[in-house]
Amino acid sequence: MSEERELKISFLSKEEYVCPVCETAFHREELLTGSGRLNAGDLTDELHRLYVPSAKYGDVYPLVYQATVCPECWFASMDNDFRNLPEDSKPKVKQDQERRYADTERIFPNPDFHSPRGLAEGTASLYLALRCYDFFPPAFSPTIKQGIAALRTGWLLEDMDKKNPGQHYDWLSELFKKKADFFYNEAIRREQTGKESLSALKIFGPDTDKNYAYEGALYLSALLRYKYGPREDPVYRAAALDEAKRTIARIFGLGKSSKNKPGPLLEHARNLYDTIRKELNDNDE
Repeated sequence: MSEERELKISFLSKEEYVCPVCETAFHREELLTGSGRLNAGDLTDELHRLYVPSAKYGDVYPLVYQATVCPECWFASMDNDFRNLPEDSKPKVKQDQERRYADTERIFPNPDFHSPRGLAEGTASLYLALRCYDFFPPAFSPTIKQGIAALRTGWLLEDMDKKNPGQHYDWLSELFKKKADFFYNEAIRREQTGKESLSALKIFGPDTDKNYAYEGALYLSALLRYKYGPREDPVYRAAALDEAKRTIARIFGLGKSSKNKPGPLLEHARNLYDTIRKELNDNDE
């Protein structure tokens, strides 16, 4: 009995949640982090923290527990927004319910949000958050939150592909990273044109271990455009990469003026700047 308790990786919070859409009461699942459950590994160029499996707990995925999901109607969002869905958005979320079920089950067969989350349920929860932010107004900064949710979904789909090779999760991962490219760049565009502020987002992530703030969002808008942006039209790609290079240059300017900017971010930004510049120069020759 005590061994079973020790091997738990999550628990149900004491606080009761009530779904703002269907009024189902539930308790949110939270990750336990102590006793060697999380062994931090490398940081990828996408600012994704990898974790080394432990001999005792195996693979632990912190992102699995980030989205809050109603176990009945599958309304989902970041935790801070869950209870704050505007009143006039609730009928739209209700109307979307059957479609939400169907679209999710096409990718993740029979997800169960009443039981402890596995990797599939955790990935599905982020997908649900991504689509449910369609129902939040600009005051909630929904576009950048969709970008973060799409990127995290892509990361967990990579993990699903490692666990279940040959099931096309690698293709789906790239698809969601392409969605992340769109949402990140659209969020930056809206912020710069005054259509949608990013002020409702306090922690930009993109992962759970560190907040890379607005500079991280700028970097990812450039990186995702480079890695997952359209390639069919060489002229369009060259223009997009030139814009991405200018975005990275902004990070260098910010980095020179402050000693508080995260070192790993600047290192990845420099590498990306050099990579983009090389591709643009090669295309000019």
